[in-house]
Amino acid sequence: MQTSKSPTHAARPWMWVPSLYFAQAIPYVVVMSLSVVMYKDMGVSNADIAFYTSLLYLPWVIKPLWSPVVDMFGTKRRWTVLLQLAVAAALVAVGLSLHLPNFFVASLAVMWLMAFSSATHDISADGFYMLGLRQQQQAAFVGVRSTFYRLATLAGQGPLVVLAGYLATQLGDVNQAWSIVFFVLAALFFAAFLWHGLVLPRPDSDHKVRGSSNPLRDFFVTFALFFRKRDIWLILGFILTFRLGEAQLLKLVAPFLKDPLVEGGLGLTTEQYGIAYGTIGIAFLTMGGLAGGYLISRLGLKRCLWLMVFAVHLPDLVFVYLSQAQPTSFAVVCASLAVEQFGYGFGFTAMMLYMIMVCEGEHKTAHYAICTGLMALGMMVPGMWSGDLQEYLGYKNFFIWACLSTIPAFIMAALVKIDPEFGKK
Repeated sequence: MQTSKSPTHAARPWMWVPSLYFAQAIPYVVVMSLSVVMYKDMGVSNADIAFYTSLLYLPWVIKPLWSPVVDMFGTKRRWTVLLQLAVAAALVAVGLSLHLPNFFVASLAVMWLMAFSSATHDISADGFYMLGLRQQQQAAFVGVRSTFYRLATLAGQGPLVVLAGYLATQLGDVNQAWSIVFFVLAALFFAAFLWHGLVLPRPDSDHKVRGSSNPLRDFFVTFALFFRKRDIWLILGFILTFRLGEAQLLKLVAPFLKDPLVEGGLGLTTEQYGIAYGTIGIAFLTMGGLAGGYLISRLGLKRCLWLMVFAVHLPDLVFVYLSQAQPTSFAVVCASLAVEQFGYGFGFTAMMLYMIMVCEGEHKTAHYAICTGLMALGMMVPGMWSGDLQEYLGYKNFFIWACLSTIPAFIMAALVKIDPEFGKK
């Protein structure tokens, strides 16, 4: 007879999968996207924004170094809930730091702490997802988790950006406006902490990984087992190059959309940015993610791979068009961003399932963290110099370069090996 702690207690995954991945996205969106818009509003240069916010990727890059700790001590459930409380406290601290004279340095320092907490939360939450759901459920719900992750992105880049723009106009104080936004985010994350403390299931498989009496040896064995995987060089190449173009493009989207026409941008206000990219764009990103998850669950990852690789990268040409034409029609801008974001949401599902496939086995939590850390490395390094590159090339040539940077991903897609049955229901 099945107990309430069985892994199939996840027969009610709708109770926790959506909210878990909504919560997982909030601090990442804050650090990677919301901070870019905020610092642009506060007059920080494109080069400084791209460099310093890209450095904030580092916790996600190096999180594999401590991912075995999450496996060896405590449960994934406990780690997940307590780290949500830590992130809520960090969001409050960021809001307070914006009132300081050296707000840029102070807020970056707090965001570093939040990023480390968030990266660790990602380890535990992703591990909990793989322990609490069967493989078929994992494939079926990958679109759901992606959708609610993107809904959090929508909240972070849409309504909250619009709110920041509105408050800045009403209060006449950009710093105060953004401070209020961070307090709202802190309240939202604290609510997530309370909710997950109540509803997360307790599967029997959620326990520390039993190793030898030498934890240090277990730590290094975990890494060694990952890098001994078959075709490891193909795995590394695919993960590191899949987002090469996006890594450079992503940091310059907000500056491009907000810079005036005479500087090569589109001249959107903060509110317009929140509607076009943070609301309409993210809504289509979400729909793309749902469609991608459904298609993979029906056909399997292998049959969908090429379609999804094209879907991720070809719509980057939208930014080439926007930078060349500089349309003044807000509807045209919104429609262009909708096409680009739908393609990205649809295609990125393939990378999520690929990493799950690679990490099958006893150390799946730590190995998935290694995969996501490698993916973050592939985002951080190109992003760090993208601001300087854009200032040198200008927006028109920069977006052409970003499109050319997607070529390695097509090459690696032709080489990787995928189980034909993986991902099917």
